[in-house]
Amino acid sequence: MKCLVTVILFFLWMVSFCSCRLLSEATGRRFNVLDYGADGNGKIDATPAFQKAWGDFCQASEEMPTLVVPAGNTFLLKSVTFSGPCMSKNPHVLIEGTIVAPDSFDSWDGDDDYENWIGFTAVFGLMVDGGGKFDGQGEAWWKACNDNDSACSNRRQALHFNKCNGLRLSNLHHVNSQRGHISINACDDVQLSNLQILAPDESPNTDGIDISGSNHVNIQDSFIGTGDDCIAINGFSTYINVTGVKCGPGHGISIGSLGKDGAYETVEEVHVKSCALKGTQNGVRIKTWEGGSGYVRKITFEDITFVNSENPIIIDQQYNPNGIRGSPGIKISDITYRNVHGSSADEVAITLDCAGKAACTNIVMDNVNIISSNPGKQIRASCNNAKGTAISASPMVPCLSS
Repeated sequence: MKCLVTVILFFLWMVSFCSCRLLSEATGRRFNVLDYGADGNGKIDATPAFQKAWGDFCQASEEMPTLVVPAGNTFLLKSVTFSGPCMSKNPHVLIEGTIVAPDSFDSWDGDDDYENWIGFTAVFGLMVDGGGKFDGQGEAWWKACNDNDSACSNRRQALHFNKCNGLRLSNLHHVNSQRGHISINACDDVQLSNLQILAPDESPNTDGIDISGSNHVNIQDSFIGTGDDCIAINGFSTYINVTGVKCGPGHGISIGSLGKDGAYETVEEVHVKSCALKGTQNGVRIKTWEGGSGYVRKITFEDITFVNSENPIIIDQQYNPNGIRGSPGIKISDITYRNVHGSSADEVAITLDCAGKAACTNIVMDNVNIISSNPGKQIRASCNNAKGTAISASPMVPCLSS
């Protein structure tokens, strides 16, 4: 009997041992940047150590190798691009600590990349998470912009993903970028979730998330409050879903601007749902330049709430801040606003400013109810050259049939 018990216990131990080993092999090796000489005090440039760690990590061929940025440490990085393709199909970057950018102009001397701070290029199946933080320390650059200083033109986008199909970015904090915080370019099958993106409302051009040339992008369950667009969806982007995002301060959730300098650009199949915008300069916006060409179509804004937002609903098909006249060309069609409620800080709560020839067609307002943020004050809608249907819309939209 004792022998039988011993055999059973040995068998169970072997099963446990093998399971742990298989799990360890399944999750892959861990490449800790501290092991490559990175200093975690936030004062010494850790860029070379990160590059060395990335080199080994990207060559690991097993299932889900992990590049570790450990908790309790702050790492100073200058401009760096982490390039693929990597050997593994699902490389994992675990950011538990804090990554900071240099906070003064002099600290960037010798750095020729004026576009991006941290970039990932052609890394397929990339997962980035861990609860850590990116701090762009952009205050000096914001001041330069407000003072019309030439240093303003050297601001960097904080986190840039280019051709990273299958990207999964989640559970991270992004603060105080010099310019935009996260940009997604030429990517397919992207999931962004549980992100917190913050910058002061007076910080110029600090977009939360910019999307361009990308398909099948899902953004969900995130909080974004910055000095510019919470989310901007730019040219040649399709099948973009934005769900459960809280926005404010900022310039709202925007499609565009599109068609600058006569460019041909398209956006379609964008669906924004269950989002709340508070104290924003715009609500949900479509903006195209006069003189551009292309189209914006099949767009849905559903279950949207505004609290004291300026321009809650706005289509500006004739954007022309420079006063240079051009022929309208970007066609806007099949735009639906459904179950949209809340309060407007402006007298004009709905603006449909469409061009004569291109016009805006099949605009649908279905259960839209916006009131003034100021008790007792009346609000109204303004529209030019927009065609479509209003099904229970307040304020009344005169150019749409009921």
